[in-house]
Amino acid sequence: MPVAHAPVLRFDLLPGLRRPISRRAFGANKTWRGALVMGGGTMAATIALYRVPEYRRRLPEELEDASPALVGALLGSAVWVGELPNSFVKRRLGIAPGKQRGGPLGMVISIVDQADWVPTAWLLLRPLYPMSAAAAARMCAIVAAVHIPVNLVGYAIGARSSAI
Repeated sequence: MPVAHAPVLRFDLLPGLRRPISRRAFGANKTWRGALVMGGGTMAATIALYRVPEYRRRLPEELEDASPALVGALLGSAVWVGELPNSFVKRRLGIAPGKQRGGPLGMVISIVDQADWVPTAWLLLRPLYPMSAAAAARMCAIVAAVHIPVNLVGYAIGARSSAI
């Protein structure tokens, strides 16, 4: 979960895990620490939210009775695995980790970057919840809209090097 990741970045917690998954493929910013914190944070949040009856009642019927640990593990995996293809493309385009490219292509990449994990979640959750393509597109838009203010807060507290 990105919210859990911000203080880890800001205060350099778990420094032993601050090792790139693959510097050549994804850059130095995609680390095992990020994978653990974002994946584990998402899983923990999912398990905690499943304990709230009001939350469970709002879930799609297919997910309401699913294992919270399984749903959390799938979402947690999607959060960090979903970032890797975008990072891979940015490295091939010569965009340094944590930097942005200008122009129209840079704008498209920045927008995709805000919800890059949603298509991965769509695929990973498919055996439990066959979400429609239209619903997945709506989810991308919602996640991108929420992600931008989270980025701004991360930038304000020093956890990010750029605002978007």
